[in-house]
Order: sequence, then C-alpha cells, then structure tokens
Amino acid sequence: MRDTLNQGLIDFLKASPTPFHATASLAKRLEAAGYQRLNERDPWAISPNGRYYLTRNDSSIIAVRMGRQSPATGGIRLVGAHTDSPCLKVKPQPELQRQGFLQLGVEVYGGALLAPWFDRDLSLAGRVTFREGGKVESQRVDFKTPIAIIPNLAIHLNRGANDGWAINAQNELPPILAQVPGGERFDFRALLADQLGREHGLNADVVLDYELSFYDTQPAAVVGLNGEFIAGARLDNLLSCYAGLQALLGAEGEETCVLVCTDHEEIGSTSACGADGPMLEQTLQRLVPDQADYVRAIQRSLLVSADNAHGVHPNYPDKHDGNHGPKLNAGPVIKVNSNQRYATNSETAGFFRHLCMAEEVPVQSFVVRSDMGCGSTIGPIIASHLGVRTVDIGLPTFAMHSIRELAGSQDLAHLVKVLSAFYASQELP
Repeated sequence: MRDTLNQGLIDFLKASPTPFHATASLAKRLEAAGYQRLNERDPWAISPNGRYYLTRNDSSIIAVRMGRQSPATGGIRLVGAHTDSPCLKVKPQPELQRQGFLQLGVEVYGGALLAPWFDRDLSLAGRVTFREGGKVESQRVDFKTPIAIIPNLAIHLNRGANDGWAINAQNELPPILAQVPGGERFDFRALLADQLGREHGLNADVVLDYELSFYDTQPAAVVGLNGEFIAGARLDNLLSCYAGLQALLGAEGEETCVLVCTDHEEIGSTSACGADGPMLEQTLQRLVPDQADYVRAIQRSLLVSADNAHGVHPNYPDKHDGNHGPKLNAGPVIKVNSNQRYATNSETAGFFRHLCMAEEVPVQSFVVRSDMGCGSTIGPIIASHLGVRTVDIGLPTFAMHSIRELAGSQDLAHLVKVLSAFYASQELP
C-alpha cells in the first residue's frame, strides 16, 4: 500500500503544477469514483448517501459525501488543505529583452525560498483567458518541457555569494527563455495563443489575460539509500490534498464527510475561493439549509486542518524546541500554538491522538520555539468563520517553501490511514 500511495502522489504532483491543474486532477479522480459535479449557479438536489463536488475559480475544490442521517444529528467530518504553493508568477506585461536575451518579468508568490530557483529547468503553466469567435473563455495550459532557466552569477563575479547573498527579486529572478536578434520584438501573448492551439486545438482571436507560474520540471521521486524519502515540488500542500482525497475515496462510514482544498493559503487565504472567503460556509449552508439545523451540524462537527509541519533538520536542531522536534517517517504531527496560530485545543488534539492510537499510527507534537515566530494555516481561519472545532496537523517535511521539498516515504500511508479512520468515525467529541 505504501509504494502504491507514494507513486500515486508522484503522479498527482506531476499532473498538478498549479492550483488550476491540482483542482482539475482532484476533480478527475472524484468523477471516476462517482462524484457528481455541482454548479454553484444552479439549484441543488442533495440526497442522503449522495456524492458531490464543486469548484470555484478553477483553483479550489470541495468534495462532499453525504451520510444517511442529517448532519444536524451526525455532524460533519471535515478535512482541509490548500492547493497553492510559493512560486514565481508571470507579470501582466512581462517581456524583457536585455543583452540579446528574452526574459519574462516575474512576481514572487508567497514566502518562497528563492535561492533554489536558480539553475533549475523550468516550465510554465496556469490559466489563460482568451476570446474565440466573440466568446470569452478560459483554459489551462502547461508547456511541460523546460523552456526557461534562471542562471546563477558565477562565483568569480559574486565573491560574497556564500556569505549571505541577498537576492533582488526584481532584477535577479527574471528567467531566460531564448536569445533574440536585436530589434525583433517578442509577443508573449502570441506565444500563449500558439500554445492554446498546440495543447487544445483552440484558435484564439486574442489572449486577454492569464495567471501563469513557472515550475521545476524535475519530477518527484523516492530517494534515500533505502528509499526513506519523497523529494518533490509542492509537497506543501498537495501532499495533504492527495492524502485527504485517498481517505475520502476509501472511507466506508455512513457519516457526512467533506474534503476542502482551497487556494491562496500562502498569501493569507483572503479571496473569494480562499479559506478566509465564503466558499466553504456557503457550501455547508446549502447542504444544511435550515439555520437551526446548520448550527447544530457545525457544533457536532470537527475539522482536521492538514498542512505540512517542520521536521527537525539534523543540520539545524537548535531551530526546534528540544522536546518538540518532529521526525520524518514518525507519523503525523499535532501542531499547537497558545496564541491561536494553530486552532488545536486539548479536546481536538486528544481526539486525533486517540484515532492514531486506535489505528496504530505513530503521532508527534510540534510547538515553535518560544523565541521564534509561528506560522499559521487554514485551521484558525475556518474555525473562526464556522465556529467548528479544529485540530491542526501535518506531515513533517524539510525545505518547506523551496522549489523542491522533502518528506518521509512512510508518512503518507500513516496520514491516509488516520484520515480514513476520522472519516469513518461514528462519534466525535
């Protein structure tokens, strides 16, 4: 099972270079499992035991498996994750022609580690909005092959590179795509129109706009002397999206279960399709339209907010509290912060720990050092919007927010097992 899950994750990462592609990948797998797509603009006819999903902005997705009884009496088991990762996004007028080279101006999305982006084989993917035959449409694109690179400056010309070099995002990050003859102007939107034709057979009259980002073309892989690790891009947080999907598709309980994977977590979740927007609340209210029943349902529910945790790095052990250094391949991590950067409390942590013990899944704890700031995730945001009890958890990883991250190859199976038990749980605390 472990090897099958890991290969499935590797395939999912390859098919999901952007939140648009990740959402489409999740939707494809849900439809194959019999889930019916809902349109937010249409009336819904929800039935017990029904299986449904919906998307918003093509970059966030909610999947619902209705139970036999009303959520007002049985509650809702929610698992939350996010589809976005730090990256380099192409600017609206990106064309740069300098020293005979074609480059594209980029904007840093999220809290990216920038140094690893240098000297990588990059491709480009995202969503393009265009006009065809007088109609405005949008379509995903993925160039797939390496079309760009950000070369480092040689050490001979940057002697201080190993002494804490501050990267200037405006000047030093534009990737190089090609050499161009002097005086010849390059039209990036014409390139996108050609890509729409090659990839989808579309004949765009004009490319109106786009949301595109660069990504590393090196595929994820199982690495290590004994295959102990998974290395790949966007493990934060497509790893949790994939684990939640596998748990939902394999769960056999009769309770109402929800998987929510939202965009824009890396920049605060404040958007129409982010966790700080109304998407999840509006969806749950339509599933339970009676207001009193809705409040009862929320108070009987629990959210497992799944987002990667910081594993203790052997080269930097002092970055962790001595008693709270999660190890790779030692199971999911319960994340705690007394200032509510995580929404975990003793009751929700205890319930998650109980599930792990019952399933013989190892479990760990993380608290940030008292002299360091703590990150956050969608858990506190959703908890404050819905009033739902929440536990923040995640699998330990290294190099979070790098272009290539590292996780334990045993931990995905651990997380899928405990999330499956959560979805099947008869009673919540």
